[in-house]
Amino acid sequence: MHDLQLNADLSRPVTVHGAALPWLPSPLPGVERRMLYRVGGEQARATSLVRYAPGSRFSAHVHGAGEEFVVLEGVFEDEHGRYPVGSYVRNPPGSAHAPGASEGCVIFVRLRQFHPQDRQALVMQLPAQGGTLFENDHERVWLQVLQPADTCRWDSGRGLELLVLAGQLHGTAGSLPTWSWMRLPAGQAVELKAGSEGARVWLKEAALNLGG
Repeated sequence: MHDLQLNADLSRPVTVHGAALPWLPSPLPGVERRMLYRVGGEQARATSLVRYAPGSRFSAHVHGAGEEFVVLEGVFEDEHGRYPVGSYVRNPPGSAHAPGASEGCVIFVRLRQFHPQDRQALVMQLPAQGGTLFENDHERVWLQVLQPADTCRWDSGRGLELLVLAGQLHGTAGSLPTWSWMRLPAGQAVELKAGSEGARVWLKEAALNLGG
């Protein structure tokens, strides 16, 4: 893959309906992706939805600038363990693995976007009632659970990303169904209302230019 610039202007807000994007092949058989944000070629700074067909595997690799992911469907696997739906995993810079999915899976993954000094690994299940997942001097990650018709305002602070894990959100710019992704630069805010089934939302507040 040649160097790609996709939603690369971090000074502009962006919203992508991830479930509506086409699945694009990766260099590995059975592994496909929907690209949300990307700067670079195969070794890119990227945010994506990635789908593993049953029995597919990705080559062993080192995370030069970190990796974090949420398992959206199925069970993700590597030599360190099995990660079912609802797993949130942080693999810091310098970590390595050979991932795959014997039964198939879909993950939301952010690559090469850790702070250079962040060396903390994490494996956890998303809490049913929401709450903070991870926090340090550089970022905060949390799960927000909204009941039907709940309204929530999020201020971006240093910068904000969100992914709708389940349900639907509505705002002045339209609806955000499941697997929609939004990014706001520092200093902006968004107010969204949950749909009739409520919503579960993964959020990260951090400087958008972390990583390498």
